[in-house]
Amino acid sequence: MSFNQLSSLEAQPTTARRSGGPEYHDDPEFHRLTESLSNELFTLTSNISRLSNQIVLLGTKRDTERVRERVHDLLDETRTGFKDAGEDLKKLQSWEDINHSQKWTQQKLSNEFKTTLEEFQAVQRTALEKQRAAAVAAHTALEEGGPTTTEGVSAQQQQQQQLEEQQRLANQDEVNFQESLIIEREAEIRNIEQSVGELNELFRDVAHIVHEQGGQLDIISENVDRVTTDVQGASRELRSASNYQKGARNKACCLLLILGVILTIIVLAATLG
Repeated sequence: MSFNQLSSLEAQPTTARRSGGPEYHDDPEFHRLTESLSNELFTLTSNISRLSNQIVLLGTKRDTERVRERVHDLLDETRTGFKDAGEDLKKLQSWEDINHSQKWTQQKLSNEFKTTLEEFQAVQRTALEKQRAAAVAAHTALEEGGPTTTEGVSAQQQQQQQLEEQQRLANQDEVNFQESLIIEREAEIRNIEQSVGELNELFRDVAHIVHEQGGQLDIISENVDRVTTDVQGASRELRSASNYQKGARNKACCLLLILGVILTIIVLAATLG
């Protein structure tokens, strides 16, 4: 039996529609938790898509302070979202007295969380590479724009160098901006590195949960297959019994008919005699 068939079989007893009334759930708290987790995963997926679009701009001509601010905010927001969703997922896994349908829902949300977290980790690594490349470029720009010595040169050259020095002083704001940019990027690099490590631990926890649930779902699948086989066998037995009863009824009718004819002959013979 395929996983889709298993899910369709197990999903049937979860809810029932009352005529003209709201949808009924045998465990409202479990349903509310799964709905909340589904919404969190949808928001995280949306954040990852927006984050990818902004990270592409890093290191290009469209790289601005506003772009870097959006990347920073989205990274922080998504990290926090994953930590909150991870807590909800752990709470969902510890739910007691669940049926087969709820067990399948646990597995489905665990797989979705694991996949979404993998995507975010890949996006974070891309952002980390972009930030490191930008920091190296900023360091290089500062080193190439450093001051030069005026010793051992002619007066004309000194005058030229003074003009260049004045130009450099006029661009001191740009130098200060580059230095602050380097500090900002290095802080963001440390932040991303720390986040990748923390979410790796969460990823391992979820992967372990998914692995354990996979074994449980295999058992459920085997049980469903076994029940299906038993039901099919019982159905064949019932059809066989029905055919046997039908044949027995036909034989009884024939015997009654023969008995009736014999009795009729006996009565007629007695009457005529």
